[in-house]
This record gives sequence, C-alpha cells and structure tokens, in this order.
Amino acid sequence: MSLLPFCEWLAETPGSVALHQSVYMYPLVESAHVLTLCVFLGIAVMFDLRLLGITLTSAPMTALKRQLGPWMAAGFVVMVITGVLLFYAVPVRSYQSVWFRMKAVALVLAGLNAFVFHRTVDQRIEEWDRDPVPPRAARRAGARSLVLWTLIVVCGRMIAYNWFDCDKQPQPAIVNALAGCVVPAEATP
Repeated sequence: MSLLPFCEWLAETPGSVALHQSVYMYPLVESAHVLTLCVFLGIAVMFDLRLLGITLTSAPMTALKRQLGPWMAAGFVVMVITGVLLFYAVPVRSYQSVWFRMKAVALVLAGLNAFVFHRTVDQRIEEWDRDPVPPRAARRAGARSLVLWTLIVVCGRMIAYNWFDCDKQPQPAIVNALAGCVVPAEATP
C-alpha cells in the first residue's frame, strides 16, 4: 500500500502550493519548527540526563516535571504542528525521502518509548523520585530517548538534502525501494 497518490493529491491542493511557494510563510514555519524543537529537545535532554543519573541528581523528578513539563509540552505541540505544515508544503518529496521515512520510524519509536515509560516506571516515581540514580528501567528509557531524538534531529536535517531524491536516477535499487520511488524500467541501474 502506497501513500504516494494521496501525497500527490495533497501537493496539488491550494494550501500546499501556497505554502510551498510562499516567500515568507514557509521559512517562518520552518524557523518555528526549529525553535520549538530547541525548546522541546532541550528540556527532553535534561529529563533524559536526569533519568540517566548524570545531571540534576539532587532535583526530584516530580519537581522537574512540574516546572518544565508544561514548557516541554508546549514546545512539542508547536513542533508537531509546524512539522505537519512542512510535510504539507512538500508532501511528495517528503514521502519519497529516505531520511523522512527514517525520521518517521524514529518518531514512532520515541513515542512508544515515552508511552511505555509513563505507563510503567513513571507510575512508581514516588519510590525513586529523589534517588540520584534512578532505577535501571528509567535509565534505559532515558538512553533510548537520547538515541532516538538524536536520530530524529539528524534525519530531519538531512531531509533538506537531495542525495537520494527519486528524481535523481539511476540510483541503487535499495535506495529506490527504501524511498518508495516509482522508477520507469529503463531508468533502473
């Protein structure tokens, strides 16, 4: 099942065309995405380093969540909205980007990591709230989060480059498969 026809339709909508061709709006949306990524990710890294027992070891986790959680949530919401708008502006190119696909998978895994953490370890936070080194499950969740968000940021940055764009043929078959390129038979290597 391919989402390419949907992305092609989306690319032709007036809003997508207007956003993509806008001299000011697209750069503003992109800048808001990067700035709110900084807010969200800066706070997430602080949480993760606290979960690893590396920094802020004297700060109770509940105090960090209470004071920084709303800022992190606000950064996340705006980051997601602007990310959706960036996809909306260039849906076909995004959909057919190996980097976008890796970022999407990493985002799902980061969401699952956070979900599992909040459903398990975070439910027993009173037991380890003030411990300088949280339990192993919390440390593993923090480490996974750091790795996944690093991957998300790197892949997100790489989306801007066209190393593996579908319109640059011929490319190795694996690249075409991973990017979902629809390549005429005569263009394959």
